[in-house]
Amino acid sequence: MTATTLRQAAASLFTGEGARWRIVGAAMLVSTLAVQHPNPTFNRMQLKDTFSLLPNWRFFAPTPATHDYHFVYRTLRADGSTAPWRGVDVIEGRKPWQIAWFPTRRPEKAVFDICSEILHVIDKGFPVVVRTAGYRTLTEYLRTLILDGDEQAGDVQGFQFALARATGYDTTQSPEMIFVSPYTPLHARHSATVEA
Repeated sequence: MTATTLRQAAASLFTGEGARWRIVGAAMLVSTLAVQHPNPTFNRMQLKDTFSLLPNWRFFAPTPATHDYHFVYRTLRADGSTAPWRGVDVIEGRKPWQIAWFPTRRPEKAVFDICSEILHVIDKGFPVVVRTAGYRTLTEYLRTLILDGDEQAGDVQGFQFALARATGYDTTQSPEMIFVSPYTPLHARHSATVEA
């Protein structure tokens, strides 16, 4: 092909019958690819898309999770001693069939949502954190776990939990402790916290 033939072929893309639709299609393709880019510079195009014409493949995870959250808890006995920290294990190992069917992932998602809710208000102080649904759900879950578990619940006065953030399979970084609750009474009828 000569340079003249290439110029004529390129010109025919933008002229003649259906040229307008080819130009619109090419602009949509380039714009769609641009808004997928993780660099914030490309977000300007998405901000101008008032009618959401440009598909965003990051719709379900616009900010993908890069950490796993883990809860650990310990109990406070009547004599003032504390048990060692124990993990709340709700994350199960992946199996090939879970690509198509994975209903047991819900507890893992619940942990992530509870952590997100607590972290969203953590800078407002502990009185705000304890009023969140996530915090109350977690304390009731731990209370039930302790009462139904192998703990000697009669000897347990309260419990404390902590939230840690880890990088998942990347073991080169140590987990980071984000939040530690005060002691909570094992029986809900007591006051909100137990003095340690």
